[in-house]
Amino acid sequence: MSGGAWTVAAAATVTAGYALGSRRLSSTPVSSAIVFVGAGVLLGPAVLGVLDLGHDAAPIVALLEATLTLVLFTDALSVRRRDLKAGGFLPGRLLGIGLPLSIGAGWLLAWPLLPGLTMWELALVGAVLAPTDAALGKTAMTHPRVPALVRDGLNVESGLNDGMVLPFFILFLAAIPGTHYAQEGVTGVFWRALVLSTVIGLLIGWLGGRLLQWSRARGWVAREWWQVYPLAVAAAAYELAYVTDGSGFIAAWVAGFACGFALRHFPAGDDGQGDAGRTAEFTETLGGLLAAISLLVFGAVLLGPTLEHLSWRICLYAVLSLTVVRMLPVVLSLAGSGLRPGTVAYIGWFGPRGLASVVLALLVVEEHVPGVDLVGRVVAITVGLSVLLHGVSAVPLAERYGSWYEKAAAASPGMREGAPGGRAAQDDRP
Repeated sequence: MSGGAWTVAAAATVTAGYALGSRRLSSTPVSSAIVFVGAGVLLGPAVLGVLDLGHDAAPIVALLEATLTLVLFTDALSVRRRDLKAGGFLPGRLLGIGLPLSIGAGWLLAWPLLPGLTMWELALVGAVLAPTDAALGKTAMTHPRVPALVRDGLNVESGLNDGMVLPFFILFLAAIPGTHYAQEGVTGVFWRALVLSTVIGLLIGWLGGRLLQWSRARGWVAREWWQVYPLAVAAAAYELAYVTDGSGFIAAWVAGFACGFALRHFPAGDDGQGDAGRTAEFTETLGGLLAAISLLVFGAVLLGPTLEHLSWRICLYAVLSLTVVRMLPVVLSLAGSGLRPGTVAYIGWFGPRGLASVVLALLVVEEHVPGVDLVGRVVAITVGLSVLLHGVSAVPLAERYGSWYEKAAAASPGMREGAPGGRAAQDDRP
């Protein structure tokens, strides 16, 4: 059996094995991310050598980029204007204040700990490790005992911050000599990667959503096809931006917003199938599967080999990235919000790093940034540590925080954490 066949067989076996026990594992500290990353390390060339992807990076790049495109599109598609107003403050503070502060903190802390990198390469480290991944701490963000304000706030933050960090990432790349974006200059990057890609995403997404509703209103589209349709919209936005030298990820992210807006504001009739979330069910499921396989590849190709080249500087930065770089900006962004310290600590801790950081690090590799080896190792260790720590702590901390909140809410009914902000309490209209 060829190496490629063994790779597919190994990935299929891990996926099937987790699927068979997924419900049982969902209430334990063993998350899906831990299973897939751990299996990747075990099966990869660093240990057993069963999962060997060779020296051709093209399939890895294609898998990770396709996965992030789907995740960006579906996350934006499902976010409504009402979600941004959940509780009136939490998503806005985390995204508008916390995210830029996280990028800045990651940049500054990298300066003394990662010698050999230039100023803009250090900035890239801060940007790459800023976005969070809800899938790595899913229980912490969906547990019914956690107040809806906190659940929704963390989910909206995770759904949007990977897209919001892209402009920072691209501008930092443009400041590094020798990269593709540097050759275009800051002005060219601004117009092509940011403005043009945004326009493409808006047009493709809005037109795609309108055409789907128009077709469904006339009964022309079968259910199985309007479930597949979002895949085509996301791919069209990405590829059109790519061929115009823009950012396919920004275009896909913006297209998700525009498509979701069109689906919700141009009803297709009384068939009850117009909700953007239900339209994207298949795309979300496929994105989740690809994300799991991407974590398997990450464990085999990036994390496993990196474990053989550890240094105290990389490990210390990874720990600080998951604690100080995340938690201090959260504390500052929520100052004066009225949330209890326990809630702020809970929100601050559950900022896991995952798929977006891995893909952005891969783009740094493609751009041949001089310090790419060090950047890749830092990202690999940080994401690997996040998979372990956030996965193991999600269930017990969600239970503990939920128990504390119920007791505190009973003693103080007016707690800010209990403010109306859950999705069910909001109007669908913007």
